[in-house]
Amino acid sequence: MDNKLICEHQFESFAAAFSFLNEVAELAEHFNHHPTIFNECSRVRLELTTHDAGNVITELDRQLAEAIERKLK
Repeated sequence: MDNKLICEHQFESFAAAFSFLNEVAELAEHFNHHPTIFNECSRVRLELTTHDAGNVITELDRQLAEAIERKLK
């Protein structure tokens, strides 16, 4: 493992993927913790790691990942 939590999701359209990313942006601001984001057409990949802690997974990464997963449901 690369010391990252990774979420990959395929959406029905680019617009749906971008809408999801807008929701992720709001969550990231709320948590003051920002994922690395990759978006290609309708495919999204998010990577979470805490750079300030030496690029390891922290509780903050887990909390944001859980909030993001709730948005996918």
